Amino acid sequence: MPTGAVPVRSLSPAHAAELRAAAESLLDRFSELPTHPGMLAELPCVATALSESVHDACRPVDTADGLFVLTGLEVDDAALGPTPAHWSSAGDTAAVHDVVLLLLSAVMGVPLAWEGQQEGRYVHNIVPSPGHEAEQTGASSSVLLSPHTEDAFHPGRAHLLLLSCMRNPDAVATTAASVRRVRLSDEDVRLLSRPELPILPDDAYAEAQGYAGDPQPVPTLWQSPDGPTLRFDPAYTPLERAGAEHRAAYARLTDELSRVATAVSLEPGQVLVVDNDLVVHGRVPFTARYDGTDRWLKRSSIRVPGRRTRPSAERFEHGYGQKVLEAYDA
Repeated sequence: MPTGAVPVRSLSPAHAAELRAAAESLLDRFSELPTHPGMLAELPCVATALSESVHDACRPVDTADGLFVLTGLEVDDAALGPTPAHWSSAGDTAAVHDVVLLLLSAVMGVPLAWEGQQEGRYVHNIVPSPGHEAEQTGASSSVLLSPHTEDAFHPGRAHLLLLSCMRNPDAVATTAASVRRVRLSDEDVRLLSRPELPILPDDAYAEAQGYAGDPQPVPTLWQSPDGPTLRFDPAYTPLERAGAEHRAAYARLTDELSRVATAVSLEPGQVLVVDNDLVVHGRVPFTARYDGTDRWLKRSSIRVPGRRTRPSAERFEHGYGQKVLEAYDA
């Protein structure tokens, strides 16, 4: 179950069934391909027609925690099949769950994909993979996945992140911490609001790591009209290039995020909704078995049209050559 003081919103069995029926209808019409262009084009219309209660459950994150857990969806473990050994072997397994997640995403905003990650899919499969145990990516298992902003290296990163649990027999926890819960001095905020260091592409973006352009420094903190936001990924930030004062301020922010962090152990059918501008997330270590029963999450990324949570200077960044794809024109 979710732990700590994480807000929870529930879908009734009737509304969960409504979502599944809408997803199954889309799959029937578009040859059971969850990324069919025609299906993506239909998403906003179908999402708009969902009941008011579904829309209310998907209303914007409305607390300083910057996240909530949506409960009530059903996952049939026997029908799901084994946990894939790698995202690339998942294919269209559990496609109906992909489309349910896309419908939820379309209620909240516009689903995003990356040209250079998981073959441009709008729903990613997050599973432990042999040979990747110690990486700082979703395919790892044996190491702590450091708290981070999702796709922090890129100006087109998601505003919202959805993590939908298919299977989690070992109750592996996702960690989360909101910048609006930390306590920092005015001087630390000033230092971290300057574009001192770049954030480099993570190991899920091999092509971006070979980009020929110079890395661009970005601020860690920014004061938006609604409050502070952050852009944070210590595993891919070359802190050794910064001065001692900046490194010390960054370390204090890291400690504060650790202090206010909560752990969320998702169960099948639960979706963790994360505001990617406020919250850093990670994962505790676990031992993968690679026997088809390991933890399996599905992830979607969302742009919220009209949001003003980022510095205007981000529009001049090169994004290491990575192209963001949108499911449809908003």
